[in-house]
Amino acid sequence: AMGVCVRSAVRVLVLQAAWALVGGQVRYSVPEEAKSGTVVGRLAQDLGVEAGEVEARRLRLVPKDRPASVEVSGASGALVVSSRLDREELCGKSAPCVLRLEVLVERPLRVFHVELEVTDINDNAPRFPVPRKNLTVAELTTLPGSLFPLEGASDADIGANAQLSYKLNPSEYFDLELKTVDETRKSLFLVLLKALDREAMTEHHLVLTASDGGRPSLSGTMELVISVMDVNDNSPEFNQSVYKVPLTENTPEGSLVVRVNATDPDEGINSEVSYIVNNVIPASGIDLFVINPRTGELSLKGPLDFEDVCVYEIQVEAKDKGHAPLTGHCKVLVEVLDVNDNAPEVWVTSLSVPVAEDAPLGTVVALLSVSDRDSGSNGRVRCTVWPSSPFGLVSTFEGSYSVVLREALDRERVSEYEVEVRAEDGGAPPLRARRALRVPVSDVNDNAPAFAQAVYTVLARENNAAGAELARVWARDPDEAGNGRVSYSLWEGASALGSGSRSASSYVSVDAESGRVWALQPLDYEELQVLQFEVRAVDAGEPSLSGNATVQLFVVDENDNAPSLLPPAGGGAGPWAAGAGESSSSSSSGWSLWAWASWGSPAGQVVAKIRAVDADSGYNAWLRYELQEARGKGAFRVGLYSGEVSTARALEEADGPRQTLLIVVRDHGEPARSATATLSVSLGEGAEAALAAGVRAASSGSVLRSSSVEGGASVSATTNVWLVVAICAVSSVFLLAVVLYGASRWSPRASVLSGPGPTTLVCASEVGSWSYSQRQSRSVCVAEGAGKSDLMVFSPNFPPPGGCAPKETPQDAAALLDT
Repeated sequence: AMGVCVRSAVRVLVLQAAWALVGGQVRYSVPEEAKSGTVVGRLAQDLGVEAGEVEARRLRLVPKDRPASVEVSGASGALVVSSRLDREELCGKSAPCVLRLEVLVERPLRVFHVELEVTDINDNAPRFPVPRKNLTVAELTTLPGSLFPLEGASDADIGANAQLSYKLNPSEYFDLELKTVDETRKSLFLVLLKALDREAMTEHHLVLTASDGGRPSLSGTMELVISVMDVNDNSPEFNQSVYKVPLTENTPEGSLVVRVNATDPDEGINSEVSYIVNNVIPASGIDLFVINPRTGELSLKGPLDFEDVCVYEIQVEAKDKGHAPLTGHCKVLVEVLDVNDNAPEVWVTSLSVPVAEDAPLGTVVALLSVSDRDSGSNGRVRCTVWPSSPFGLVSTFEGSYSVVLREALDRERVSEYEVEVRAEDGGAPPLRARRALRVPVSDVNDNAPAFAQAVYTVLARENNAAGAELARVWARDPDEAGNGRVSYSLWEGASALGSGSRSASSYVSVDAESGRVWALQPLDYEELQVLQFEVRAVDAGEPSLSGNATVQLFVVDENDNAPSLLPPAGGGAGPWAAGAGESSSSSSSGWSLWAWASWGSPAGQVVAKIRAVDADSGYNAWLRYELQEARGKGAFRVGLYSGEVSTARALEEADGPRQTLLIVVRDHGEPARSATATLSVSLGEGAEAALAAGVRAASSGSVLRSSSVEGGASVSATTNVWLVVAICAVSSVFLLAVVLYGASRWSPRASVLSGPGPTTLVCASEVGSWSYSQRQSRSVCVAEGAGKSDLMVFSPNFPPPGGCAPKETPQDAAALLDT
């Protein structure tokens, strides 16, 4: 071991001696960016350390503040690159770049200084201070040749790797100029070749390239942005010289009409534009529009009306804010579109009223003028008239119409028309207008007076007072004024039925104004039963028209006549009216009548027959016979309606030679009237009674009849039967003649006041039978023989004044008096 140490010491001394001989340090060189592990130099060998002793003597670098990027390989003792070597980082622009390392060797301990030079490679491209540089150049005013200094690029390398050259991309406006300031510095400038126009190009973009001298060469770039500064050399310009805007007339106020836009190619305040409205044609629209000076929005400030102005021409001016302001102009044409905002209007230019009811068809009643302020379909008007009759509408020319008569008029049906003319335009929705016309119809005398009834049936009681109103007739004339004013008169050709030649005007009169029919004198049924006459109604028109009505006046009988006794058949005349006029409560002695009867006559033997007549009619002339008997049961009785005096029982001698009978004859009137007759009946043997009767008949003619001979009674009964047949035949022929006369004289259209029911007459003939007759005109019951002997009951459909007699039953009819 000692030997080893000796040898080592000797070796160190040798190395130190060698190191001292060469200056005492080792120097290496390595390029930057050498890869890790690259051998820089054989450090152990150069320091005199044998290869096998490197680890033993612990050869190492002495650490310092920052890592050395190199290290000693433990096995070989070589100096190798351990991490990235960046010369620019280690030394910057200093040249040469030498790193000073301290190497420590132990056993014996020794420190060696090693210099490591890092050589440069072209690993850095030129770099400008900023990647983008902005320059401002005024247009037009900056003259060609003007210089604008630029800051050059830098290169972290050194030597030839840091020698830079510059290049500018081609431009017609700019170029580069490099000026040497001194031996070490050069200045770079941008040169303006020609004047700039901002409106042509607001900015110029250039690329400045710097290249170094390395191999291969590296380069860096910088963008040059040259902004052209504006001057106010451009006027504002609108994007349209004329703006055409359609606008409906009902556009609400405040609505946007159009937005005009003017641009100024200048910038800044030179390009800021404000808008104003210079002029509006027509001038009335100057207050209708307003413009926003900043945005150019043209708005509606008032209402539009197509019917007033259909087009507005608006002059708009745009002005910039430059020192010397420039202006531009445009025109806005606002076309107002029509909407259906106006209803049709109807005027009456002429009105010809009233219209005569006999006006011919086609007569012009009114002239109308129709218009609508709208246009197109909104202004096309269609007119109609309502109601559609009797007037029509005729278009004479555009906007003018005539209201004409289409149908015949009748004032009596419609005296006035409310006519409405309706106008409707063609808008959507349509608007309408109406015009009312009042068209009165004037009257002409085209209507004759017409009576309410063609035939008036009037019932009047006899013995009425003179001047009493019998009836009222009324005729209607639908015309007006004088044409409808009616006056009444009695037709002079009328005559009273059954009154001979006397005219109706002698009995009745008609009030000219009221149509009141009144009696001129009291009526007597026994003189006049039916009075038929015509009343004429005449209006006051020109010419006048008239109408007629028939009045049938039936005189109603009153009980103003008492029954009258008739002489016996075949007997002489005598005063048989005794007792006439007496009432039912009192009676006077009539004439004495004589009859005879024989003892032993059976019950029911007819002794005599009392005959009487009443001048009245109906119930007033319907007679009944009553026997006023003394106390006790009498031997005789009288037929209630026949007047036949017959035996009530078989006659006896005890009845005496004479019986005096008081017979009362009464009618059925209210109050009843009566007459009385005294009948003396002589009783005796058959021959004696007959002789007594003959003597008394010869002397006085007052014997009614005899009952002594049975055959004589039979002959009398047969004679009465044939008499009844003859009277009925004659009455029927006369009644048929009256009916035929009435049918030929009166129109079948005649009607009775009371209604459609027929008039009924009930007649009682002299033989006591009833006959019925129904007529629609006058009805008379006439029989031959003694006058005023018929019973007539008139039964209309309404009760006559004072009531009427009840209708007889068949039993009553069978019991009528055979007069």
